[in-house]
Order: sequence, then structure tokens, then C-alpha cells
Amino acid sequence: MKIPEKIKQELAELRRSLDHHNRLYYTLDAPEIPDADYDAMFDRLQSLELQYDCATPDSPTQRVGNEPLAHFDQVTHEQAMLSLGKVSNEKDLRDFESRVMKRLGSDEALEYSCEPKVDGVAVSLLYRDGILERAATRGDGVTGENITHNVRTINSVPLKLQSGSGKGGAGKDGLSGRLEVRGEIFLSKSGFMRLNERARSDGSKTFVNPRNTAAGAVRQLDPRKAARIPLQMYCYSVGLTDSIKIPSQLSEVFSFLETLGLPVNPERSTRKGIEGCLEYCMDLLDKRNDLDYEIDGAVIKVNDLQTQQSLGQNARTPRWAMAYKFPAEEKSTRVLDVEFQVGRTGTITPVARLDPVFVGGVTVSNTTLHNMDEIERLGLRIGDTVIVRRAGDVIPKVVKVINSAANKKPGKIRVPAKCPACGSPVEKEGEVLYKCSAGIICPAQKKESIKHFASRSAMDIEGLGDKLVEQLVDEELISGVDDIFGLQVADLIELERMGPKSAENLVAAIDKSKATTLPRFLYALGIREVGEATALGLATHYGDLQAIIDADAETHAEIADIGPIVAQHIATFFGNKDNRALIRKLRDHGIHWPAIEKAEASPLEGQTFVLTGTLEEMPRNEAKARLLALGAKVAGSVSKNTNVVVAGPGAGSKRTKAEELGIKIIDEAEFLALLESPN
Repeated sequence: MKIPEKIKQELAELRRSLDHHNRLYYTLDAPEIPDADYDAMFDRLQSLELQYDCATPDSPTQRVGNEPLAHFDQVTHEQAMLSLGKVSNEKDLRDFESRVMKRLGSDEALEYSCEPKVDGVAVSLLYRDGILERAATRGDGVTGENITHNVRTINSVPLKLQSGSGKGGAGKDGLSGRLEVRGEIFLSKSGFMRLNERARSDGSKTFVNPRNTAAGAVRQLDPRKAARIPLQMYCYSVGLTDSIKIPSQLSEVFSFLETLGLPVNPERSTRKGIEGCLEYCMDLLDKRNDLDYEIDGAVIKVNDLQTQQSLGQNARTPRWAMAYKFPAEEKSTRVLDVEFQVGRTGTITPVARLDPVFVGGVTVSNTTLHNMDEIERLGLRIGDTVIVRRAGDVIPKVVKVINSAANKKPGKIRVPAKCPACGSPVEKEGEVLYKCSAGIICPAQKKESIKHFASRSAMDIEGLGDKLVEQLVDEELISGVDDIFGLQVADLIELERMGPKSAENLVAAIDKSKATTLPRFLYALGIREVGEATALGLATHYGDLQAIIDADAETHAEIADIGPIVAQHIATFFGNKDNRALIRKLRDHGIHWPAIEKAEASPLEGQTFVLTGTLEEMPRNEAKARLLALGAKVAGSVSKNTNVVVAGPGAGSKRTKAEELGIKIIDEAEFLALLESPN
């Protein structure tokens, strides 16, 4: 059959691309495209080769994998480690069974062994007389890499097999002869999380995903590095045997492996006919997210080993097994735009708007980018092609930018200067976060602002808890903190679980809260990084709200324990005209407080206190606030610069160190007396 020139070019390009991605995936563990994209290319090549009868010996469709890395010792598998054919729908799985039945010349339903398709690294373990002699990667299916030094560090892989409970081939000292066991090495989800937590605490680079981490670990030249990765293994078949009798059913082989002390997957099952296999696949898909390891499908194998031999194999796959692939969890798509959303605490978060893509069973059109640091790490620009990952119900995530050079009109991503929700200036917080400076008047933050405003340490409105705040906002009875003071009994009794008496009590609590203190009111406003102690320091220093409003950041920074960043937050808050308008509304509702005499001098100015042990008469945060208001500094540890240690019951090492340094130590009674008469 004559092949059109256009098809010849497509065949050549598909083979070149597949060879390239085979090497990246199998040899270098650095894939550039998701599995779904690779499978689509492979299926297209296979289809063209069948259509035009033009498969070549070196085509990717005729081989299992790729050449191993040269710097590892090479291992030749005595029996080839084959790949599995893949299907992704019910029809193709039924077609698989039809081919099996046709080849066997039988209509009788077969028994199948079903197990999860663990997303890890395929390996071979060779035991001689029950002792682990060698471990090797699959490599190209014929030749792999010797990774014995790393596999020996995996706790779940026995270095010496158990006797097998008297199974054939067991000598008096255990198993005699050779036994090759095949399986998958992987990193669990929980192990991956612990690994990254440790990396973050150490300040080292975090890992991208469990599969690549496992692949990198088994290919470490230094086994000490591999030992730091909590790898696991599930065994799923036996290759060569030498004088060791193996059961005739794959389901029994699993049990046999267990008796030897080898780990096998507990989620395996034996099913009758393809209907049973489909039922198993759907059950496994439902529990996929609950498993502590990544899977990308189920493996269906004819259970009888003699029947497997009768069916034989194709060039690269066995005829008696098939992988049923679950919906792809990684797909490539294009970033159309990046918008910024305001969270309930005011954090500005970038969100990627994507060319819609079906991944992990759903259509994804947008996903969070977390922060600007993540955008910089990815090297992301508007218009880039990216890989999107979605694991079950987990929020979709952009994990990689690919083919960036093809983006002819890249759009730089910049943080907005003003809050998208209220138009207030955006401020940077810490190393990577950006926040709306408005706080309490920002509509995106209203629920959290109202909860904070009504809390015990703020306006202390008894009965106005978090759930009721949610309900009031959702029912559009309030949209800001000032609306609280307009609530009537008639409004409240319509709410779920709110009777007339409860409504009356809440209205009375709201009215009672109007008589407050200036420190409480300042704290209730939710100014960034202004806690109870800072609010008390502001009130004591200025003595009047208007004086605080009129002061600039430099003046605020002159107050003890208020640095330039917090001082700027305070000035920015009161410099916002909408915030000042809100304060006027609240005062008009009758919120008031007793006058405060402005502190002329700070009697404890320049003294450093340390609080340790249990304070029984006063909460620790209040004690700290009182000290700060009197001009003292409060430190977390004892040093030669400490002046006084307040030691309550249970004081330990801090008291001991104070005694060693000869620092003054007082108990709670002396401390309370000091607060009453600091001079």
C-alpha cells in the first residue's frame, strides 16, 4: 500500500516524539507531557501503522521501554518484563475479553485477578535460596538497572524470605533455588507529605510528586540518600522459578508471596467474567482518593497461569492482561488569563483562567496559583501551555509550564495595586503574600470581619457566634459591622432556631456592647497586625481615638513595641476614608467608652520582663498587654538583658536560668501589686 507523503511525515514525527518522551519518562524521570497526551500519540501511531501496514522494528509500538542509564550496572532479565495494554472505557475492556475468548476458542466466562495499578516504578527482585541477591528496574523490558543497594533500604522488602509455610521447594533451612518476584516500588501519599514537611522545615527543596520521588530514590548512587525516602513495594507476579513450585492461579500466587513475607496489595480481588472486572474497577475508582498511594487505574489479568501461557504475548504486551485506565489526572491546556481574588481574610490570590480541559473526571476552567512565589517558581506567563493535575476531589493544580517558547505573546502577571473587591490599596505581607489594606469595609472579608468584631475579646456581643453571623450575612440581614446595631427582634425571629426569647436576648446583648473601652474598639476594627496588646498601647499612648486617626506612621512607630510595618498598617487603615466613615456610623449607633488619661510617662520604660509558668489570676495575653501599656518590653526567653522574671506555678528552665544569672524573680502576687503601683 502506497503511503501518502503527509502520512509519512506524521509517522516520522510521532516516532521521534515518542522516542523523546520515552527517554524522558523511563530513563531520566523527567516527563514533559502528561500520560494522556503520550497515550494519544501512541494510539495515533499504532492506528496509522495498522492502517498502512508499516510498522518498523524500531518503532515505539514494537518496544517495551528505553535504554537504561549507562552509569548503573546492567541486568538482563531472563524473562522479559512486558508493558501492559491500556483501555479507558467499557467497550474496549469488553473487546479485550472477546479477543481472549476467541483465541481460546471458548465461550465460558474466565476468572480474572484484579488489582490497583499503582503509580510507581516496576522492579524485579531475585532471591537465591531465600536471600535477596539482586534488584533491577524494568528498563527496556529486556535489560534493566541494578538497584540492589537502594532496594535493600526499603523496610517492607525482606532480605531473607520466610520458608513459605512448607510450600514446595522449601528445604530444611528455607527456600532452595531461585525465585524472581516482580512488583511496584512507590511512595505513599502520607510518606510524601511527611517528606515535604521535613524539607520545608529544613529549608530544602520540596519534591514535586510521589512517583518521580520514588523513581529518583531507586536510582540514587548513594543508598544513604535513598534510605531517607520512605519507599514501599507491592509484589504482583512471579517471573522465573528454579525448583520452587508455584501455585497454578495468580490469586494463589499472591497468597504464596504473603507466606514468604513479601508485601502484596490488600485491594486485590478475583472476579468472574468481564462484568465482575468492571464492577471491581468502579468500586476501586470510588475509593481511589481514600487509598494512601497514587493509582491511575486497575490491572485485569487472566487468573489461571496455564491459560496465560496459552494466550502468549504480542511484541510489547501480554495478551492475557489489560490495564483499565481511570480518567486522566494530568492534561495540558493553555492559560488564557490570570485574575486575582480576595479571600475572607483579605489575602489576594492569583487564579488561572484556563482553556477548559477534562481532567480527573471533571472539566477544569480555572485553578488557584496560590501566590506570586508559585508563579515565579513555575515561570508562568499568560498564554503559556501548562500541565494541570487533579487527583480525585482535590483542587486542580498547575504543576508545570511546557513549550514556553511557543508562546509568541507572553503576558506578564502582576499583582494589582488596588483590591479587586473594594479598590483599597494592596499591601505586601511577609515574603509572598499580598493583602487588601481595607480590612473591615472590604465586602470580600465581611463575614470574618463581623465574626472578629463580635468576638469576646472585641465588642463581646454575647450570642452572636460564627454560625449566626454566617446566617445573618447569607440572609442579607447584615452586610457590615454597622448593620449589627440596626437588628430588631422582628428580623431575628425569622431565622432558623431563633425564638422570640433568643432574639430579645441578642438585641439586648448588642445594645449592651455599645458601652465598651477604646482598646476593645480598636481591636474590634481588625486593623492588620493590631492585637489586644497593641490596641491597649495605642489607647494608652494617645488617650483619644481622634488623636490616633490624625497621627502618621512615624508617630505610631515611636510607641514601644510598634515597629514601622505595624505603624504603617495603622496609618493606612485610618487613612482610608471608608474606614473613617464606618467609625462615624458606629459612633452614631451609640458606641462609647470612658475617657482615658493620656500616659505622660511610662513607669516601666526600658525594663524587660519574661513571663513563665501559670498565671492563675490573669490571662497571659492580658498580663503582656498591661506590661506593654506601662512601657515595658516582654521577651520570650531569659537573657542577661532581662530585668524581671514573673514566675507562676510550673515555671521551669526559664526560672532556673534567671537564678543562674541573678535576675530578679517575682511571683504572681508581687506582679499584680506592681501593676497597681508601677512606680
